[in-house]
Amino acid sequence: MERPAAPGPDDSDYRERESDHENRGYRRLFADDGLTFGTGFPLTGTSQQRPEIDDELRLAKHAESLGFDGLWARDVPTYWPKFRDAGQTFDTWPWLSHVAAHTEDIALGTASIVLTLRHPLHVAKSAATVDQLSDGRLVLGVASGDRDPEYPAFGVDRDERGELFRESVDTLRTVWREEYPEHEGRWGSLDGDLDVVPKPTAGTIPLLPTGHARQSREWIADHGDGWLFYQLPERTLESYIADWREAAGEKPFAIAVQVELAADPSAEPEHLHLGFRAGTEWFREYFGRLEELGLDHVIVGFRNDDCEAALSTFADEIIGEL
Repeated sequence: MERPAAPGPDDSDYRERESDHENRGYRRLFADDGLTFGTGFPLTGTSQQRPEIDDELRLAKHAESLGFDGLWARDVPTYWPKFRDAGQTFDTWPWLSHVAAHTEDIALGTASIVLTLRHPLHVAKSAATVDQLSDGRLVLGVASGDRDPEYPAFGVDRDERGELFRESVDTLRTVWREEYPEHEGRWGSLDGDLDVVPKPTAGTIPLLPTGHARQSREWIADHGDGWLFYQLPERTLESYIADWREAAGEKPFAIAVQVELAADPSAEPEHLHLGFRAGTEWFREYFGRLEELGLDHVIVGFRNDDCEAALSTFADEIIGEL
């Protein structure tokens, strides 16, 4: 099994060079000092079959109108019934392009593109295309993957995920920044005769490694523009954020949390998978504590049957109050 990678000898100045972004989506999510909120597709709560497109778009526009700062789409190449999750079903790139055409300013994120199962040149071109079509609103969560049957389906050795992930990140950075680059990896090689177009609106697209992505914290701090993680117990999250600040300075830390709003505003919390069911009073206090810990962004996955009402209540009672 591959060990997490340490930073390479040429990584020392990366953090300084990548600390600021002209990318509109990144600024929308992270320019302010306070905690910001996004939400994730499928907004209709359908994770095992195709969601209704009109309903998804209506809810996306509703979230934007309420002041949510991000809409996040997942990358699930194949449906594995044992995992009980097909993401938003539609492929990430055309779906986010469609969402971009129906929204105006909200950030568009991926949570997260499985780099190990995609050719990096295809990712570079597709992501830059969505970035251009959305006028610079794309932020990329990137991952090494976690669904075992997908690796043989794509002819990938799961034990090589860490190295493949690093190669992909390096390739994306190179082909976005350079014209007619010379670059190579196990995916292939470029000898300076070919270019990858379009280029991103801001010269590059922010990358947020998700989970550990088979890397060390130091590598993520040096190569990522932030860190996207899962819901963690508060003491654990406090420790993670403190260690992250030591390694990465002020680069943002974001998490995804499952939320079910109880009918009773004073209801005490009940644990869900990667989240909680509780009343708005408890959630207001909970997210207030996370903001005090230094958390920068939360992707809220709503578990309520009426997502439109849940979005409105969350915006009024929690985002508005914080």
